[in-house]
Amino acid sequence: MTAELEIEMHILVTNDDGVWAPGLLALAQEMRNLGKVTIFAPDKNWSASGHVKTMERPLRVREVTLADGSSAFSSDGAPSDCVALALLGLIEEPVDIVVSGINPNVNFGHDVTYSGTVTAAMEAVIAGVMGVAVSLESPDGHTGPLDYSCAASVARRVVEKVIADGLPENVLININVPYLKEDELKGFMITRQGLRVYRDALDQRLDPRGRPYYWIGGEAPTGVDEPGTDFGALRAGCVSITPLHLDLTSYKTMEALKEWKF
Repeated sequence: MTAELEIEMHILVTNDDGVWAPGLLALAQEMRNLGKVTIFAPDKNWSASGHVKTMERPLRVREVTLADGSSAFSSDGAPSDCVALALLGLIEEPVDIVVSGINPNVNFGHDVTYSGTVTAAMEAVIAGVMGVAVSLESPDGHTGPLDYSCAASVARRVVEKVIADGLPENVLININVPYLKEDELKGFMITRQGLRVYRDALDQRLDPRGRPYYWIGGEAPTGVDEPGTDFGALRAGCVSITPLHLDLTSYKTMEALKEWKF
């Protein structure tokens, strides 16, 4: 990466786990190798929040200091709100690319519609700015701090390519990284969105006054191990790089529907 490119690039780093999340800091530290970094993230965890835009209340922003002494902006809005605030002018210097993560759990298959990590990158693309989302496949039942070093290094390598080559209009990159050391990775795979298998269940309980309330629970989701998919890549020990298009139109179905008579 040339010094000229480092000076020119302005990278906005965000996440959905909150401004104090260690994955955010690890990502920001790696992105500083590629250019100027501004951090703008929610003040609390917004996991599985989906693509939120806050319209019915004001948003508050404050500046905070992270564990490494660097400054960051924090908002009481969702991840996509943080991106919107930054790109709409709260951050005066134009942003070249938004990198969201590092999420401590994978975001593949249908997860991309739930994920605040992914939808923050989507918000960037809607605004005409390149967007990349980064997630880590942390081990089931893991306790204690996670090691984000491999995922952060992978993110830097992929973002460097995105900066150099660009992305098509309305496309973002969704990266999922297996929980391995960098020299243990089996490679990088360009993948398609796979199939997430959810085992949700409704848990109804009663509060102390006898009124019902509900949890959406169930077993942890899995995925279909199919070659060429994001989940398949992770099962093979590879980094999954999935280009996602904001145009959700089913063009094949559209042609069929044109035969309908109303």
